[in-house]
Amino acid sequence: MPADIDVLLSGNLLLSALRLPDQALIKPHLELKPYARGEALFEAGEDVSSISFPLGPCVAALVIGLREGRAVETATVGHEGAIGGVVSQGSLPAFSRAVVQVPGSVLRIEAAVLQKIKQTSPGLRNLLTRYSDCLLAQVLQSVACNASHTIEARCARWLLSLQDRLGTEVLPITHEVLAELLGVQRSYLSRALRTLQQQGLIHVRRGRIIIVSRAAVEASACECHGAVKRHFEAVLGAVYNASGTLVSLRARTPDGSRVCEAV
Repeated sequence: MPADIDVLLSGNLLLSALRLPDQALIKPHLELKPYARGEALFEAGEDVSSISFPLGPCVAALVIGLREGRAVETATVGHEGAIGGVVSQGSLPAFSRAVVQVPGSVLRIEAAVLQKIKQTSPGLRNLLTRYSDCLLAQVLQSVACNASHTIEARCARWLLSLQDRLGTEVLPITHEVLAELLGVQRSYLSRALRTLQQQGLIHVRRGRIIIVSRAAVEASACECHGAVKRHFEAVLGAVYNASGTLVSLRARTPDGSRVCEAV
């Protein structure tokens, strides 16, 4: 366990939302691990032997690979969540690939150990169950979005989602990665970004995209970003600041009577 574990816990909103007794149960079993851009947390078909809690700016995507070589993003996970079998018994085969898009560190715990702790901690079990519901909502909304909305609207949605997690207007994402996540050819993505830039919503730079006006990007995006955001607010008590950054979670206890957070 890292010496500064309490500081690290604050870098993940799920872990920091736990009450102190539940944090005490999980702390001794956490391992800090850094990841570079493009590294996989796990591959499709592999047994998921550990759960990862991204810290700070670290962001990973769950992607589905297709036979023709394309890979499409189904969900994005940052410091608000966890990656792996957070509800299952653990060590089950992964359906998707989890790949790091914005480099950083995660706190990992063995799936079997987390399962044992969940059996003794209703607060932890409740929090992870509610988060899993939110993650499923993100996946379902992504399916609807990919089937129904324009590349420009989908691109705006993804940029807002990334800004929610990073809290900065400068998003470290390349054309190639964004095209892959959206499941489109790079030429189509470049045209979509050019349209958004001509509208004054973003500036496109080498290796990064700068959001000029969040309000304008929100107006340009489809309804999917707002729908997922509202679900996070309702189920996990997600709190966003004035710039749209997700800053805390306040999940309720199993009976819904009070907030489950560190006190």
